[in-house]
Amino acid sequence: MAGNKGVNIARWERSFVRILTPLEEFIHRQTTSGILLMICAVIALVIANTPLYDAYSHLLHTHAGIKIGGAEFSLSIHHWINEALMAGFFFVMGLELKRELLVGELATPKQALLPIMAAIGGVLVPAGAYVAVNYSSGSLSGWGIPMATDIAFAIGALSLLGARIPKNLVTFLIALAIVDDLVAVAVIALFYTEQIDVLTLFYAAGCTALLMAMNLWGIRRPLPYAFVGTILWGAMLASGIHATIAGIVVAFVIPIRPKFEPQAFINRIKESAVKMQKAIADNADIIHNNRLRALVTALDDGATLAQAPAQRLEHALHLPVAYIVIPVFALANAGIPVDFAGLGEYLNHPITLGVVVGLLIGKPIGIVGFTWLTVKLGWADLPAGLTMKHILGVGMLGGIGFTMSIFIADLGFANSSNDLLMAKTGILLASAIAGVSGFIWLMLQTRDEGDKLH
Repeated sequence: MAGNKGVNIARWERSFVRILTPLEEFIHRQTTSGILLMICAVIALVIANTPLYDAYSHLLHTHAGIKIGGAEFSLSIHHWINEALMAGFFFVMGLELKRELLVGELATPKQALLPIMAAIGGVLVPAGAYVAVNYSSGSLSGWGIPMATDIAFAIGALSLLGARIPKNLVTFLIALAIVDDLVAVAVIALFYTEQIDVLTLFYAAGCTALLMAMNLWGIRRPLPYAFVGTILWGAMLASGIHATIAGIVVAFVIPIRPKFEPQAFINRIKESAVKMQKAIADNADIIHNNRLRALVTALDDGATLAQAPAQRLEHALHLPVAYIVIPVFALANAGIPVDFAGLGEYLNHPITLGVVVGLLIGKPIGIVGFTWLTVKLGWADLPAGLTMKHILGVGMLGGIGFTMSIFIADLGFANSSNDLLMAKTGILLASAIAGVSGFIWLMLQTRDEGDKLH
């Protein structure tokens, strides 16, 4: 049916839009991804502590792959999730890192210094706390576990407080978490790689060089990067370096500048509009007017080139990663059988204790301590409207280690299922306590601001 003049509206389109709009708003909220992640973690925990656990474990260890002639490539479903699916998470994280470093909150030394120092404190102190607890236990390979902060959970918890939270606090937490993740990626690459295959690493270096050349050649379409990036992933997997690092590498070579600056694109639109007006004079039906169709197609291509490829991909992949990749990762990795009768023994285990101390005590002390020291030395100022009480709340939320902490635990204790169980127990317990305590602390500290808004 016809709507406004020249606009075709389907019979049920308006009703569908009325339904879809609030749904889209809900999906795009920061809180939603955190809630979904929490639901999936709880589901995995419930499954792991019911008779369904055997089927769950069997499914994760089932191999799947491809076979061409005599060659076969196969991984367990658990490895497909952790090695391949999570490469998408690292790719989006890399795009966010690149944007923040070039045009965002980390683009200038003055902007970047405070969250960088806070992140350094939030990495060093928790790692030191874990090492102090496990110094004589022989379980030092888990030292990287309490370093990481889960962005989705932390931002989700902060967003639940709504408008009472100063915007600068959200920005500070995002910048801190991004630097935190960058350090975690470096730690994975440098310290959680057991053996290196030099030949396949050479192939990976060649793929990286080709990706960089593609950037210099001005290739802005995603498909060539996806093709070479897939080869890079395979080379990384074979080399011994964790394959998910390929996601970061590809993200950092995706162009972040558009081909057309805004004014140049506007000029092209004006020129195209004049040409289309002339083409319409011959035939207003785009289906039968080849000239008009070609002009519209060119305009569509121009609109794509007027957007930064990195930003376009980040926007397109944010939802799939937030609502598919991370929840699936939680379902595959949060399933921990809990012996409630022996829970006290779990909590007294050095690995569990080290993770809990690192996340719950080390994180706040590191973040708050290094932030205070940076301000005290006059290197940077606290963002407007923030106090050290706000920073303490962020430090508490920083103890939510979930996604990256579990990821590092899987690498550090890949050869010991019992140690991995202890590490995951500590991560889940500490993350739950950190999220609740940080939320309550900030709610109490911002209660007056919330009252003023109402």
